[in-house]
Amino acid sequence: MKNWKNILLLAIPSLLSFATQTVVGTINLIMVGHLGAIVIAIVGVVNIIIYNAFALFSGIGHTVNYLVAQNYGANDMRSGIRRTYIALYLSALVGLLLLVIGIFFSDQILWLTTGSKEIADQGTYYLQLRIIAQAFGVVSFALHGFLRGVGDTRTSMILSIVSNVTIVTLVYALTFGHFGLPELGLNGAGYAILAGEAVGFVLALYVFFVVKHKQFHTRTWVRARASEVKELGGESFKLGLQEFSMSLSMFIFTMFVARLGTTALAANEIALNVMAFGFMPAFAFGATATIMVGQEVGRGEPLKGRRAGTDVAIMGSIFILLLGAAEFVFAEPIARLYNSTEPEVFHLAGILIMTSAFLQLFDALYNFYAGALRGIGDTTFLMRASLVTSWLIFVPLAYVFIYMFEWGSIGAWLSLYLYLMVLGISLMVRFYRTDWSGITIRKSAPAEHSAGM
Repeated sequence: MKNWKNILLLAIPSLLSFATQTVVGTINLIMVGHLGAIVIAIVGVVNIIIYNAFALFSGIGHTVNYLVAQNYGANDMRSGIRRTYIALYLSALVGLLLLVIGIFFSDQILWLTTGSKEIADQGTYYLQLRIIAQAFGVVSFALHGFLRGVGDTRTSMILSIVSNVTIVTLVYALTFGHFGLPELGLNGAGYAILAGEAVGFVLALYVFFVVKHKQFHTRTWVRARASEVKELGGESFKLGLQEFSMSLSMFIFTMFVARLGTTALAANEIALNVMAFGFMPAFAFGATATIMVGQEVGRGEPLKGRRAGTDVAIMGSIFILLLGAAEFVFAEPIARLYNSTEPEVFHLAGILIMTSAFLQLFDALYNFYAGALRGIGDTTFLMRASLVTSWLIFVPLAYVFIYMFEWGSIGAWLSLYLYLMVLGISLMVRFYRTDWSGITIRKSAPAEHSAGM
């Protein structure tokens, strides 16, 4: 019973944080969706591109999250702060790389992704703005990883809400020309997202260096050593490759769907956006599993961590099943919220939403148990499971079902269903077959701090 209370205390702020992001994404898509199917298609493709960029480098934030959770549980925040600084150095370098890519290669990326001159011409500047915004987001994600690692999901929630409220307000203002601001259409939405990410970045820096300094002495210069960079970089690479493998396979999935036409692509984006409401509790409870399992491992109580991971999965599954039932019943009315003027779009989207309603449970199992396995540092298995299921199951099945069997969008989503089912069950089996009695904290080599700032 104690675990369930702790789960809710950690998960509810994370749930609200992810919910805010999801709702904002939905509102943004609804607002720009009234600009037509081509705009929905552009936003959908750009979302996949941005998620790939985020996924590739998200391993930095995931790594600092589980390492800090273990250090916090072991009452060794000296090591936790060192690891956070190294994560910040790495994420800053990534941010600079993204700036270069966004400025110079956005048009080529869109053209290669869709093969559509219309989408490339109309969406290039929007993609540039989104990539630049993501440069801020990568650093912010590392700082949020620290906050979640020490169990402060409430502050992380507040930062996310402020950032996302900024985004949705400015999307409304800049897309349609309200509050005395210019009407910029799709590009206005891009500026809004850039502004919101910048606000979130500045606030996250303030919390880490000012608010948390008294408790954790965060304003302490850390000189990165090669062994530490190798440790954090190696773990980040594995977790980043895990996420990137999944997101890149989704990218290819979207490319397959895009060649079915703009209507299919728009319907696919609407269905994925609705499915994001299932990702919301899945991510929240997965993050909670990492925190609770990691902290128990740090305290030298891995079996309590196993119990906590199980409780997280049970509670999270209840949320997902209730949400899936609602989506199944109200599928087409939900689709009409995004696009009510093109029947072929909202009808197909409604069918896809019904198809995905309970697919979310398998995606949730993946998130719950991936979070728990991150908490014990089982990163190599996570990477391998992602690579195998993405490239030996998902992509081949998507191609066969869409092009060889000619099942269109339904075939595409059936391949997604089978992929997530195998992946989710694989991680669940791994979790329960692990020898928990032998799990210990991942230690870092001792190093000296210099004088505080």
